[in-house]
Amino acid sequence: MQRPVALVTGSAKRIGREIALRLARDGYNIAVHTAHSPQQALETAAEISALGVDAAVFEADLADENQCEELFPRIVQHFGRVDAIVNNACVFDYDNVASLSYARLTAHMNVNAGAALVLARRLHEHLTTVGQRMGVVINMLDQRLWNPNPDYLSYALSKGALELLTRVLALELAPTVRVVGVAPGLTTGSDLIDDKHLTAMASHALTRKLPTLQEVTATVSFAVSNQAFTGSTLMVDAGFHLNSMRRDFPFL
Repeated sequence: MQRPVALVTGSAKRIGREIALRLARDGYNIAVHTAHSPQQALETAAEISALGVDAAVFEADLADENQCEELFPRIVQHFGRVDAIVNNACVFDYDNVASLSYARLTAHMNVNAGAALVLARRLHEHLTTVGQRMGVVINMLDQRLWNPNPDYLSYALSKGALELLTRVLALELAPTVRVVGVAPGLTTGSDLIDDKHLTAMASHALTRKLPTLQEVTATVSFAVSNQAFTGSTLMVDAGFHLNSMRRDFPFL
């Protein structure tokens, strides 16, 4: 049988890379998508290929509607099929109530929500044409939607739109395509969060430890494979969505 194919957007590095590797271990051929990191995407694809499955890199700026529309048929042309999409790529720039602008909000909405709609629609059209297969879309969300604060406001608004879109698409695309949200919490450090800060944040988690990348990717794998899930969101955040925060993690 031909292997199923998964597109993971933003899979050149960080969590997208780990999701792509996990799905490759599950037996999927992987379309590695990148907008700005071609060398890292090639390295990720090589690591996936070493697992014994096929991988190919596809560059597209998801902020450009035409490039987003053209991405899916390019992948079908290469692999012959697509079965799963993980909408992981996102814009994540800082703003708040005082600094939010139409331009910044639009930039977040286009990539974080608009591209997810375009790709899900394309998958539904593809599977409707070929028949006999159910597909799945995984939308990567964020625990902040259930634990709001004023930081990264355009990002939060766009992820809120994506959460609503998850439920709308689950209704609209059924039964051909399932749509599931996965909402991680803080997992790794960044330029603003060092190891000391991570340790401090873990002490505030209900489980007293932060979720790992492996736990997040395992949840994505579960959502992809379990056909009982659609229209809902799996929280992978060590309970932070129940722990009210006045500021985002770097500023606590």
